[in-house]
Amino acid sequence: MTRRLTVVGASVAGLRAVESAREHGFDGEIVLIGEEVTAPYDRPTLSKAFLTSGEDPVEYRSLEALRDELGVRLLLGRAATGLDAAASVVRTDQGDVGYDALIIATGASPRRLPFGHDLGGVHTLRTRADAERLRSELVAGARLVVVGGGFIGSELASSARERGVDVTIVEGAPVPLVRAVGTELGGVFAELHARNGVPLLCDAAVSAFRSVAGRVCAVDLADGRSVPADVVVIGVGALPATRWLERSGVALAADGGVLCDDRLATSLPNVYAAGDVVSWPNGSAPGDGATPTVRLENWTSASDQGRRAAVNALFPEDAEPFATVPYFWSDWYGSRIQFVGTADADEVSFVFGDRDSAHFVALFRAGERLVGAATLNEPRKVMKYRRHIALGGSWTDALSLFSTPATSAQIAS
Repeated sequence: MTRRLTVVGASVAGLRAVESAREHGFDGEIVLIGEEVTAPYDRPTLSKAFLTSGEDPVEYRSLEALRDELGVRLLLGRAATGLDAAASVVRTDQGDVGYDALIIATGASPRRLPFGHDLGGVHTLRTRADAERLRSELVAGARLVVVGGGFIGSELASSARERGVDVTIVEGAPVPLVRAVGTELGGVFAELHARNGVPLLCDAAVSAFRSVAGRVCAVDLADGRSVPADVVVIGVGALPATRWLERSGVALAADGGVLCDDRLATSLPNVYAAGDVVSWPNGSAPGDGATPTVRLENWTSASDQGRRAAVNALFPEDAEPFATVPYFWSDWYGSRIQFVGTADADEVSFVFGDRDSAHFVALFRAGERLVGAATLNEPRKVMKYRRHIALGGSWTDALSLFSTPATSAQIAS
């Protein structure tokens, strides 16, 4: 019988696991271990409102509510350092914590370049403390170089411009965001930077940082160019936070994520995982053929996985697969980008607006199925396409979901 549920990671996935356990009637002990000392908070705002207005990130639940309403034993300000599955113990830097069922929700950590991370003015962004340090340096007239033109880097660029900072983005790929939204939409969204006075240098590899008195002063590129910089932010992706599991015996995927089955169970008994740290076979991934093993780094899947992982861990006899159609959003320069599904498609067509419009809907086709949808400033439309993808809906039916006359502009085939 499970009498103690231990959750490692005070993330949105970890919090949702705690909430779900109580919602489903678990009355045993719940322990939540977190490396930060704060209550779980909304990380997506760190690259947006927190930088532009100083607005504090929303706490999902206060420490008092976690303790008093959910009866959670909080072990915050602790780092997990190991896992002994034979003894059912999580090692931390402040002692061991036992478990009957365990959920790993440690998320991901920013990738670093092999140089420059010890220089003043060079930042990564993951925690509130990271954002506070960065915000203090984003003053009007400062020169910021963002290394990486993905969603986090683009949000940072947008926020910095709002603060009067001179921004340049350096992107290693010929087109940014290809893995997320495909080549065509990557190019379309990249144009938002130019419209807002932010140079985007693509196909540009960073070779070194220059410094004066221990502080960055320029970013050198492999082609010989040099970009002046008072502040640099590294936004080149994230790695699953699994170093603490290195000698635990848990199976890891090729990308370093915790490898789980479709019920979010790891290779170790009574150990489950949720959130950015998980690689699992997503049965709702659009497309044909074998179910792909994927790792998603977005708020929606982390939240939903946390809820399912807790139920499956506590009531394994009633465990159900977790499947989702990926969904994420991003805010740049006053515009909202939304995407559902996958960009791995045979064709991309604009069915509302076009690539130069301030509002558009673009659909992604694979075979005879709708597999993805991207919208710009059309927040009410994207969820209908998500449901259509989840149900295996056809391309033909997808084209008729909205009565707005199509301005279909086929841009790939």
